[in-house]
Amino acid sequence: MDLQLTQQHILITGGSKGIGLACAAGFLREGARVSLVSRSQAHLDGALQQLTSELPGVQGRIGLFAADLQDAAQAAQALDGAERLHGEVDVLVNCAGAARRTPPDELNAQAWHDAMNAKFFSYVHMIDLVIKKMGQRGRGAIVNVVGAGGKVASPIHLPGGAANAALMLISAGLAAAYGPRGVRVNAVNPGATVTGRLQSGLEAAARLEQISVEQALRRATQNVPLGRLAQPEEIANAVLFLASPCASYVTGVILTMDGAATAMVV
Repeated sequence: MDLQLTQQHILITGGSKGIGLACAAGFLREGARVSLVSRSQAHLDGALQQLTSELPGVQGRIGLFAADLQDAAQAAQALDGAERLHGEVDVLVNCAGAARRTPPDELNAQAWHDAMNAKFFSYVHMIDLVIKKMGQRGRGAIVNVVGAGGKVASPIHLPGGAANAALMLISAGLAAAYGPRGVRVNAVNPGATVTGRLQSGLEAAARLEQISVEQALRRATQNVPLGRLAQPEEIANAVLFLASPCASYVTGVILTMDGAATAMVV
């Protein structure tokens, strides 16, 4: 299927690793131009090296922008740089930020604040800027990669789950608010996915249940009816479709991708 993304400008926050990096590779294969935002210039440089190694000839379609999106001013600077390089943003994909997995007895007030800053506000600071510009132009698509913890409460992911739930609400709300202006907003909720972030979650689960990390991984895998954890590229494939004109009537959707680990209707 031709996703009709050739030469579109895709801005990906958290684009230097994991699902964000897998999304970048997918969009580049479709002929798009990508702007990657990450807090770490070193991680961005590593992402560029990996992408150009796997996809020869794409370097001219990649922009790198180091910014801590917990700071609204840095988010604005990153967006300005991306627009100077590739022009107006056609698609925003948010993957930036992750809240620490923490057993409940280890939580304190700062942990709750940190989770909202790391996940919720990192998304909001870029969404707020981009969606207004998209609304003025009368077109655009946003895909927020959120997380299953916003629908199903996990004892090791309460602050992060609260941030995820808030992101789901604003994704649905902004879809309704900006639909009349030609902007689509959707969210994807991955379950356990084989990325660098998986390890910290397994370690927290192991501490809570007083088991080894290896046992925590086996339990996590056994809970998935598909019999395995997701690969980043599988999540990216869904993101690409939702971002593309092929999904022109899909908006306000919260797509759960946990391998049917949680059987739910809504």
